[in-house]
Amino acid sequence: MENTKETIVARAYDLLKHSLPIIEGFPRSQKFTLGDRLQNHLSDLLEMIIEAYYLPAAEKRPALQKVNIKLEQLRYFFRLAFDRGHYNSIRYNEFAQRIDEIGRMVGGWLKSLK
Repeated sequence: MENTKETIVARAYDLLKHSLPIIEGFPRSQKFTLGDRLQNHLSDLLEMIIEAYYLPAAEKRPALQKVNIKLEQLRYFFRLAFDRGHYNSIRYNEFAQRIDEIGRMVGGWLKSLK
């Protein structure tokens, strides 16, 4: 399971890395509101996954449940950015797939804690 946990961290990092240039391209009116919000949530997600990786076993479950909530929040922010026309459906689908992949991995990690 160690390798999977490291992979989740890498996936969250990649999501943040690939999102930043897109967010930087948002119109000025949205870059400092929706763009900052998205960037902060993505950074929080990475931090939360790293934290869960290093927490004692007894504390991992609540931390991973918070990660799931953060993922759901991100889904809505990415959808809002798409609905506002900040990127096309191909890019939106890419973001959705990356978030879903991280969600499945977190779900597997949660199941392994039982």
